[in-house]
Amino acid sequence: MLRQRALSALVFVPPLLVVLALGEPWFGALIAVFVAIAAWEASRLMRGAGYSAAPWLVVAGALAVAVDVAGPSWLAGYEVLPLAAVVVAAGVAALREKDTKVGFATWMGTVFGSVYVGLLAALVRLGSIPPAVPAAAPAAQLGSERGWILLVILLVWSFDTGAYLVGIALGKRKFLVHISPSKSYWGLFGGLVACTAVAVAGFWALGQPAVLGLALGPLIGLTAQAGDLAESMLKRAAGAKDSGGLIPGHGGILDRVDSFIFAAPVAALYVAALVR
Repeated sequence: MLRQRALSALVFVPPLLVVLALGEPWFGALIAVFVAIAAWEASRLMRGAGYSAAPWLVVAGALAVAVDVAGPSWLAGYEVLPLAAVVVAAGVAALREKDTKVGFATWMGTVFGSVYVGLLAALVRLGSIPPAVPAAAPAAQLGSERGWILLVILLVWSFDTGAYLVGIALGKRKFLVHISPSKSYWGLFGGLVACTAVAVAGFWALGQPAVLGLALGPLIGLTAQAGDLAESMLKRAAGAKDSGGLIPGHGGILDRVDSFIFAAPVAALYVAALVR
């Protein structure tokens, strides 16, 4: 398992960091690719779970929601329209189903899949929210956009790593075993500690009060864990082990970004409310 995780990191991490270093529009384009693939995988899982979501419409809808969540300047004042278009298009597409119960499930499944996966674009939105990094800050050269996005990426990865290592060493008492039998209380504790430590260091490096990291660390850790469990629930409902087979040791793209789908919007809200 550890060898598979290392192989996955070698495949997944370098391109992500390179694109993040390049900045926009390349980072946004990469997130759009992730959203499209993850939406396709989510639609397959929903069909396996008994919800006849329209795959191509889920992909198009997720991209529309992602544009909404990313918040480009040209959409200012019209942010609700992409989501409205998804609801209307999914409802129209469902009308072709002769069984109205199937049609309604298709409508709901398509809208759900679009909104669920489209939330990943909050990572892009996060880059446009914070103020400039103070020149005297240790991470000033990263800039505001790269610095805050990188921090959230590191927070989720640190939670995952801390939970895995502590869980392997001490995790005997499990929780929510009906969704994921490998999750333990000690693993959760180890992940929260690691995530909080990185949050405190990250706020200091970005020239913000380090004390703000004491709240963001646990918040991101818990939402990252919830995102992982939510996707596990979807996979269990569909009778699938992974969302796909694209990444060695980690299944599909949705398996890799599930934690960010929940954590990124929460991080963006936290930064918008408290970082000045």
